[in-house]
Amino acid sequence: MRMKKTDRDELLARYAEHRLAIRTRLSEFRAVAPERHFYELCYCLMTPQSSALQCHAVAMELERRGFREQPFDPAPLLRSWQNGYVRFHNTKARRLLEARESFPAIAEILAQETEDKQIRNTLAASVRGIGLKEASHFLRNIGRTQVTIVDRHILRNLVRLGALPDWPASISTKRYLAIEALFEDLADTLAIPADELDLLLWQRETGFVLK
Repeated sequence: MRMKKTDRDELLARYAEHRLAIRTRLSEFRAVAPERHFYELCYCLMTPQSSALQCHAVAMELERRGFREQPFDPAPLLRSWQNGYVRFHNTKARRLLEARESFPAIAEILAQETEDKQIRNTLAASVRGIGLKEASHFLRNIGRTQVTIVDRHILRNLVRLGALPDWPASISTKRYLAIEALFEDLADTLAIPADELDLLLWQRETGFVLK
């Protein structure tokens, strides 16, 4: 794709400054132990239209209480934990319980020697409560980084850089995959790996290499 020289220069300078922190963060994702994969899935099931920090706090508390080993109704935690709130807490609580029951099958999918996008597509089609975006987020958070999380910061930057003409009113599966391809094209243009570019754009917006 063609982009303004000022945009290119700004991103490349920012990448040079933050590359080490970005790669360190990605290595941390890849070091997540398999026994924590379930709670990363819990986190991603909670995040739609909710605070990432609050969802992280609830996921940590679910882990502390041993939710996977001894299930309980998680709705009160989602409704009010540390003065925060996870939206649609009743629906998401049911999804968490369902995910707990189906996680052995999910773990088998993760254990397959299959490329990341295929695993992502399988999870999105088979796990209630997650679509392509949440499945991509989950896989990236357990170190399978060859997927794109088409979230608001990706869309905003693709529009800003001229790769996407306007903000999509809705995102179907076909549209998601097309936007993912646009983002990968942008990464190729900049000669920055797509997973590193994702965190670079997040840092550009928030000041943190977190996500």
